[in-house]
Amino acid sequence: MSIQIYITGGTIDKKYNEYTGELIFDKTHIVDMLNRSRCMTETLSEVIFLKDSLDIVENERELIYSKCKGSDSEKILITHGTDTMIETAKSIQSMNLAKTIVLTGSMIPYSVSNSDALFNLGFSISAVQTLAHGVYVCMNGKIFNASKVHKNREIGVFESIKN
Repeated sequence: MSIQIYITGGTIDKKYNEYTGELIFDKTHIVDMLNRSRCMTETLSEVIFLKDSLDIVENERELIYSKCKGSDSEKILITHGTDTMIETAKSIQSMNLAKTIVLTGSMIPYSVSNSDALFNLGFSISAVQTLAHGVYVCMNGKIFNASKVHKNREIGVFESIKN
């Protein structure tokens, strides 16, 4: 069975606009990234929207959940902005789907040198195939349960929440 990839934007898909100096959305880079990394895993990609995660509203989170629920695949990867990735992951987790759902993104756009995007995508493709049903955040070589992770904004990494 193939991995369903839902694309929602975030830094991973932004590019530098040389005219304005801003990071913008032009198109998704995810399929190019899969091809560049010679990913041999069968995937189905769908762009839900391309947005900065700070601009995602509740009905868009519901749309992401609805796509996950309606997918024929039990293995789902969602590319998402890191600022509200945890909120989306927790929202999906609360619905108790019998699927393995991984959210990933990057701190530096794929289109910029020294990006973490390609590594995070590849790592997440592997993780979604091996993890038990549940909702996870995969960033920079680490896997986190959606309810036990936070983003440390001071150093720009995701960390486990200690109980």
